[in-house]
Amino acid sequence: MLVGAARNRNAVSRVTGLARSTPGRLSLLALLLIAATLLVGALTAVSVQRRSDALAALADRSEPLAYAAQEVYRSMADADASAAGAFLSGGVESPELRKRYELDVARASAALSTATGEIARSPALARSLSELSGKFPVYTGLVETARTHNRQGNPVGAAYLREAAQLMREALLPSAQQLYQTATEGVIDDLEDAGRWPWLEFLLGAALITALVLAQRYLTRRTNRVFNVGLVAATAACLVSLLWAVIASAVVVGHASAGEHDDAMAKITARARIATLAARGEETLTLVARGNGGNYEQRFKDGAEVLGILLAGAETREPSPVFTSAKTHFEEWQRAHAKVRAADEGGDFAAAVGLVLGSGEAAVAFAALEGDLVQAMDRSRAELTDTVARARGVLSGAVPAVVLLALVAAVASTAGLWQRLKEYR
Repeated sequence: MLVGAARNRNAVSRVTGLARSTPGRLSLLALLLIAATLLVGALTAVSVQRRSDALAALADRSEPLAYAAQEVYRSMADADASAAGAFLSGGVESPELRKRYELDVARASAALSTATGEIARSPALARSLSELSGKFPVYTGLVETARTHNRQGNPVGAAYLREAAQLMREALLPSAQQLYQTATEGVIDDLEDAGRWPWLEFLLGAALITALVLAQRYLTRRTNRVFNVGLVAATAACLVSLLWAVIASAVVVGHASAGEHDDAMAKITARARIATLAARGEETLTLVARGNGGNYEQRFKDGAEVLGILLAGAETREPSPVFTSAKTHFEEWQRAHAKVRAADEGGDFAAAVGLVLGSGEAAVAFAALEGDLVQAMDRSRAELTDTVARARGVLSGAVPAVVLLALVAAVASTAGLWQRLKEYR
């Protein structure tokens, strides 16, 4: 037992003696620098990769999903407006309105299919999609029934159309709105992930460079040599890695901020377009009701008020000719709608319908307003897509570069300290 204890004491003495010696300290310093360099490189690479993944998710999933959800809402609202407009034509419906209705149904179905494909990655979409997928065919069936009775001149067709409109407003559009809100939350989350300031990359890189500088000073005092080539090379590699990661991330933060603005404008424009389509539906349904459309008219006024606020806000946030034009066409539509109501309330139903359909003043102003909003929405989406593409381009190659430079720094610091260790042999 005494012999064993003596051996243990001798072993401890040798270890502590080695640790107190210059070669031991240099060996420990080399191990610490290797571990720190690789750890910082790995953590920095993970941070940059997370930012890159957020941008990839935004470009490949979140933004297309949000657009599909918005398209579901828009297509359904427009289909409702087109169905009501086609009904006003009497037994012979307008081919243009019929074609528009069918196109809206096809687009809504396609957008629903796109959104359904994302349920596995976004379970929050399931409830809204289930509601929409189950009830949209019911809506189109009611519209077709109303259309059949309308062609035959049966008054019951109006009742079917009102039932379809009620289903749209009470079930389909609220579910579509919930779908859109859920999808846009993903865009916001991805923009926030990509737009976080690179504090981690900066702090880790700065700490590692400080450690390398302190190690260089330690060697200078011990060896009386001003520079150690290996440590200087390691410091340079870490500095390049730090600058690359931080500058690239900072540029991405700037792009993410611009993307948030583009996304906000796209949302405002989408809401304005949906409000426009909804108001158009209420305008036509007021006439379909033939004297019993007070509720529809009130909803038109409420929607028009919301639309006016959205257009004014968009013009203030981003002054541009397209929003000025949209505001002008909105005002023209309001004046034309006043004429529609005057004709309808005055008993001239044919004149009111003429103003709402075809080349009537209300129809022309509505079409011009919608065209302005389509142009603004396409521009906002294109700007967001371009911003995300530029941000992804900035980070291209950053992760492999960080990993490679970390390995270079680890090898260089090891080589530099190994040169000093050989002097003690």
